[in-house]
Amino acid sequence: MKEKHVIALLPAYLDDQLDDLQKKEVAQHLKECPSCDKELKNLKVLLSAFEKEEIASPSEGLRTNFYELLEKEKKESTPVISMPRSATARKSNWTSHLLKIAASVVLLISGFYMGKYQQKDRSNEEIALLKDERMEIKQTAMLSLMENGSASKRIQGVSYIEDFSQPDEAIVEALIERMHFDENTNVRLTATEALAKFTDSENVKDAFIKVLKTEKDPRIQITAIQILVNINEKKAVEPMRALLKQESTQPFVKDQITSLIPNII
Repeated sequence: MKEKHVIALLPAYLDDQLDDLQKKEVAQHLKECPSCDKELKNLKVLLSAFEKEEIASPSEGLRTNFYELLEKEKKESTPVISMPRSATARKSNWTSHLLKIAASVVLLISGFYMGKYQQKDRSNEEIALLKDERMEIKQTAMLSLMENGSASKRIQGVSYIEDFSQPDEAIVEALIERMHFDENTNVRLTATEALAKFTDSENVKDAFIKVLKTEKDPRIQITAIQILVNINEKKAVEPMRALLKQESTQPFVKDQITSLIPNII
């Protein structure tokens, strides 16, 4: 013992797995060997840190996931054949036990985070579904209000468009219908202003050009003119020139056309 270190025996020494003779020899060696004695103290500090480490308690759901993974791992693992324990096997038992604990901790942590991310994904899916359901309800309410007998209710229905960044075709067509044919001027004007957000659609562009040909209210005419000029819609030039020639066109509407039409010619 004096000629060589006993570092390899220290785990078994601390775990009380050595026979009496070996324990005496290791204890004597530690008194005479500062290097091995230092290793023993470092090992004690490490074990003490393990014992003081707080282990977070996972939720019941995560614990269930962990045991399911552990059971699956047991079934898929290659069977281990038991061998007689020799003195060397007893010495290595402490290290083997520590590795098993470490593997279990890794598996538990993996199960914890796997369950956490799965729970997060489920929450995101549920939130997305709730949003979809809310938008469907909003869309149904919007379409219903736009068919209401009250002009104020129809205006309210049109205003719901603010909640839709990309409305479906049914909503767009309903707004175009209000802009062209609603009996109330304020409803038509509100629908015209609402459709200004969706001029990427060719249907919407064509609807604004049609307004120039059919609408008699000057406020709606000017709103449509400004929108078409802003998007540089060249197909609007001829309808604007036609308005200039009409005696019924209000002077201030003609002034708007005269000042803005050069921007798109």
